[in-house]
Amino acid sequence: MSKADLHIHSTASDGRFTPEEIVRKAAGLGLTVIALTDHDSVDGIDTALRAARAFPGLRVIPAVEINTDVPHGEAHILGYFIDYNSRELQDTLQRLRQSREGRARGMVTKLNDLGIHLDWQRVQEISGDSSMGRPHIAQALLEKGYITSFKEAFDKYIGREGPAYVEREKITQVETVELILRANGLPVLAHPFTIDDPEAMIIKLKAAGMIGIEAYYKNYTAEETRTLVGWADKHHLLTSGGTDYHGLDESIEVMMGGTEVPMESVERIIDLAKQSARPPIL
Repeated sequence: MSKADLHIHSTASDGRFTPEEIVRKAAGLGLTVIALTDHDSVDGIDTALRAARAFPGLRVIPAVEINTDVPHGEAHILGYFIDYNSRELQDTLQRLRQSREGRARGMVTKLNDLGIHLDWQRVQEISGDSSMGRPHIAQALLEKGYITSFKEAFDKYIGREGPAYVEREKITQVETVELILRANGLPVLAHPFTIDDPEAMIIKLKAAGMIGIEAYYKNYTAEETRTLVGWADKHHLLTSGGTDYHGLDESIEVMMGGTEVPMESVERIIDLAKQSARPPIL
């Protein structure tokens, strides 16, 4: 069991558990450092930081995961130690979340056209105050008995190649790296092997100011991890890692801390944040 997990989602985006519950679970598992990295949302950070005061042995890094567009998929950029009160950051994330809702409406419409009848109000209820995402639609499909697992929802209907898939507004990878930097954050490329030609992307984003790549990830093989660590060394980047925990299907999902993330990698990110932070990171 790893002592750190730098990729976790809560109900502030598309996770199952509230930020408080995430903190309690992490502390109960013996984790010492976590990052709350909700999709296009920083709404859970204040709550998580307050909850962490009850657990002196646990450090919570304020973070975000921003989705960006590439020709045949998505590239996600993690921002660690962000100034989550940055007005520019919050306004941009708000715009992206509004686009998520429009996309979800379009998916529900497509599903209804396919004879799969979902109530938009129920999808809204499942989402609640969080940033709406495809897992909320998957939950509605599961409730109605159209699928038997979240994976099936993505494989059959709402994955990128699915008949109910809808694109949404995104910003470019370089724009995202620059946005995170302006919010005094540390940009890291998430799960690089979801991207075609990941090393080319790494080179481009390093030039824009990216400081690291997620080399340790829930389903990466030892060979894939070695490749990513090698690229990090080659391009003078730090490494990060985590489970991408959502808590949606714990029968198959990797639990927080289930991906071995070297503490040396975590400490190097923390040290860099201390060097560049305004005000200082404590």
